[in-house]
Amino acid sequence: METTTLITISIFGLLVSFTRYALYTAFGQPFQQLRDPFEEHGD
Repeated sequence: METTTLITISIFGLLVSFTRYALYTAFGQPFQQLRDPFEEHGD
């Protein structure tokens, strides 16, 4: 492979990894249960 191809694939892989990590930290763990404080306080 050419050097340019390897660098492009590496940068793309890092970008995808960073995006996945950012989404994971923004929305939390998938098994985490979110609570609705408005549902807890009835009328």
